[in-house]
Amino acid sequence: MKEMPLSLGIHSGKNATLRAMLASKKLLIAPGVFDCLTARLAEQAGAKALYMTGSGVSITRLGAPDIALLSFAEILDQAKRICDVTKLPLIADADTGYGGPLNIMRTVREMERAGVSGIQIEDQDWPKRCGHEPGRRIVSIKEMVGRIRAAVDTRQDEQTVIVARTDARSSEGIQAAIERANLYAEAGADVAFVESPESVDEMRLLNQAIQTPTLANQVEGGRTPMLPAKELEVLGYGLAIYPNSITRVFASIGNTLYTELLKTGSTKSMSNQMLDHRGLWNLFEYPAFIELENNYTSKDDMK
Repeated sequence: MKEMPLSLGIHSGKNATLRAMLASKKLLIAPGVFDCLTARLAEQAGAKALYMTGSGVSITRLGAPDIALLSFAEILDQAKRICDVTKLPLIADADTGYGGPLNIMRTVREMERAGVSGIQIEDQDWPKRCGHEPGRRIVSIKEMVGRIRAAVDTRQDEQTVIVARTDARSSEGIQAAIERANLYAEAGADVAFVESPESVDEMRLLNQAIQTPTLANQVEGGRTPMLPAKELEVLGYGLAIYPNSITRVFASIGNTLYTELLKTGSTKSMSNQMLDHRGLWNLFEYPAFIELENNYTSKDDMK
């Protein structure tokens, strides 16, 4: 049976690969992606895992900031598309899980079916907000523990990684955030994501106090210090995500390109920063598609 170049699916060992990398005690860098193009670019650059940013998907799919307008169906569809074009494990931002325990159970089940290897659930109330913006409200510890338990009990593959995010730092302080992270780990979360610590001292403190692998959210211009990967590893982090780094680069370079085009009537001055026609097509396995198609067509059909 011939296979498409894409659609690798969940049964490719991605989940176990992600879990093994998190257990290695070395910092795993997961670049942020929001679609098939960014996923393929990150993979080609040498990434070992990917992080699908809900904020980036909201910006590029809806033209809206991260203010809880993105639906579960939309984020699920985007996750499936990304999983289909990469061999790398994908960690997906699932916001609050999109409802109560039953909704969270469905979220986990459908995310696994889509091929997602890591599912992130947070303790914000709905409608949620970006973790580096004001206006966040968090639910009780009891409610979030229930969310984590529902996610853990539902996953079909024990290798699927559950990431528990707490936004308690901004409203209740770093000690409260640490307490929550440890309780979420006791409930079965595999990775602790304390959002927006505001100093290196806080980053060090939370890593000393939390035994499960921790996640560093590196946001350019955000609340948390931007540190080199080696420093994050020394602090004790097991995973670092860069959710919208590529989104910001696209916005900046895209603005420059369009301004140049409309000002001069040409894109020639930026051609050295582009992939050419063939380079872009080959990024998405054009030769493999043509080879597969040729198995079912005659030379006359291709004229």
